[in-house]
Amino acid sequence: MPPIENLVADTPRETNAGATFTAPAKWTIQKRNESLMLVGPEPDFRIAVVEPKGSTADEAVKTAWLAVRPDFNRPLKLATSRPGRHGWDERRAFEYETSPNEKLFVFADAFRRGNEWTVLLVEAGQGAFERRATHFRLIAQSLRPKGYSKESFAAKTAHPLDADRVKQITGMIDRARDVAGVPGVAMSLVQGGKIVFQGGLGVKEIGKPAKVDENTLFIIASNTKALTTLLLAKLVDEGKFQWDTPVTNVNSSFKLGDADTTSKVLIKHLVCACTGLPRQDMEWLLEFKGATPKSAMEMLGTFQPTTKFGEVFQYSNLLAAAAGFVGAEAAFPKAAFPKKDLGAAYDEAMRAHVFGPLGMTETTFDFDRALRGNHAAAHAEDIDGKTTFALMDVNRAIIPVRPAGGAWSTVKNLTRYVQMELAKGKLPDGKVLVSEKNLLARRDKQIAVGETATYGMGLTVDTEWEIPVVHHGGSMLGFKSDMFWLPEHDVGGVIFTNSDTGNMLTRAFLRKTLEVLFDGKAEAEEDIAINTKAHKAEVAKARERLVLPPDPDVVAKLAKLYVNKSLGEIAVRGDGKNRIFDFGEWKTLVASRKNDDGTTTMYTVAPGMDGLEFVVSEREGKRALVVRDNQHEYVFLETS
Repeated sequence: MPPIENLVADTPRETNAGATFTAPAKWTIQKRNESLMLVGPEPDFRIAVVEPKGSTADEAVKTAWLAVRPDFNRPLKLATSRPGRHGWDERRAFEYETSPNEKLFVFADAFRRGNEWTVLLVEAGQGAFERRATHFRLIAQSLRPKGYSKESFAAKTAHPLDADRVKQITGMIDRARDVAGVPGVAMSLVQGGKIVFQGGLGVKEIGKPAKVDENTLFIIASNTKALTTLLLAKLVDEGKFQWDTPVTNVNSSFKLGDADTTSKVLIKHLVCACTGLPRQDMEWLLEFKGATPKSAMEMLGTFQPTTKFGEVFQYSNLLAAAAGFVGAEAAFPKAAFPKKDLGAAYDEAMRAHVFGPLGMTETTFDFDRALRGNHAAAHAEDIDGKTTFALMDVNRAIIPVRPAGGAWSTVKNLTRYVQMELAKGKLPDGKVLVSEKNLLARRDKQIAVGETATYGMGLTVDTEWEIPVVHHGGSMLGFKSDMFWLPEHDVGGVIFTNSDTGNMLTRAFLRKTLEVLFDGKAEAEEDIAINTKAHKAEVAKARERLVLPPDPDVVAKLAKLYVNKSLGEIAVRGDGKNRIFDFGEWKTLVASRKNDDGTTTMYTVAPGMDGLEFVVSEREGKRALVVRDNQHEYVFLETS
């Protein structure tokens, strides 16, 4: 058998048929018969690259598994078509059944060029996959058939966004809105320093006629992060600290769960997703009654890294929140403002340094103020895939950690921010809001997030089309958004949606704009149609195994009250045959699901907070419910 090769750097590879891809650093690779086996730094993450025979994707994948794992017999959960891009004529994705206690992802991707197939077979522990997801993206995004030349806009001049070209973009989004079940969209386009479109499509709330417009407020979620790092850039300009200043030099109480990691965190690392801290969101999403910025910072002191510093991309909302609060204390020292708490200091710092100078007068962190005004309602799908109202109460969980994602804004307001980014820190009147040096420092690579994208400080720079595209997205319950700009072409855009299915539109908005600007291949609208069809198939498949009202035999085994020290309490309440899990801050109907390993899951179905799986179990001689994110396990024990 050929030797196992240890890769010390990202390494281009070629298959027998001439397909190419990049294998990640610190992985191993070995040729086995007609396949290539890649194993990650954590050995429970394995990817096989196989070139099987087959007239269809289903045949090719079956043959691939037989070649690599002759004993493979997992039931197929769902196979869905995906857009065949990057030189591939067809792509089909296969997902296999796993049970929660296995903590596994098992799937396959089949790519066809002509009559030849290339298949990726993936078996990964959920924790390893989340930690090394960017490695999988590097392999999958770089996989291309022999002889393919990637699409490039590098040598092209952008067309003017005249009325006809703008209509091509807005028309596609309006059609896509109907396809994806999104009630309303607000969007804008700018070019050459001028707004070429700004307005709304659809309605603010299902069942009511009020239209979305450029002044409608949406939660912009993680797009708040870029505004927070703009505050930091202003404070660097003022000499409050430097990007390379250790955070503990600015805030002596700053602490993570690991002392070594704490000592390494510089100001520029607070929103870099590069410190090794995992995405540990469940602790602030499920238990937020009485939470404050101070308690959020204290919670951060319990979080442990799961990878080495600077090793891989791992998104931490709580660390991003700390960026805003550390900045706020630098802007308003306690000695000068002894009664100003962290949240109030941050709000005032953002008003004085960011929102005020930019003229973002409607942008706010005040949920009650936003909900009294011209705002979009949050929507999501119910258990059967029908658009309805999302569980809005959970969005208030972001308030104590608002520098990471708690701003409400309008397209009109956020477009002012994008215009400033394109003007390299200048306001419309020519005044300098922030130095070009410190504005652009936020775009510098801190960590790779795939083949062509890097993450800076709350901003991603992507060179997929061989021109830099700066962008960031946002996601809270019932709200999806994105903003982008092309620094070399003085073009930018903003899109807000009031539905969880809005994620079908955000990437397509960018892609369609590029197609119109540079005569690119027509892909965006087809992407939406194919991805929406796949999403609907996934919802329908998941519904097949859910029992609502839940199985009465399972309900009879549930305790009335469970508690977990990190996530709080779950009160199990009856509503006829239905059962409700009441978390205090929010509540949801639950369905039951029998898993292939014989266990039973109680499955949340509240729109927007659906899909949390609580395994009915026993621990320490007590009835228990076990819930997991990809890297952590939380046990709720019965209590009286």
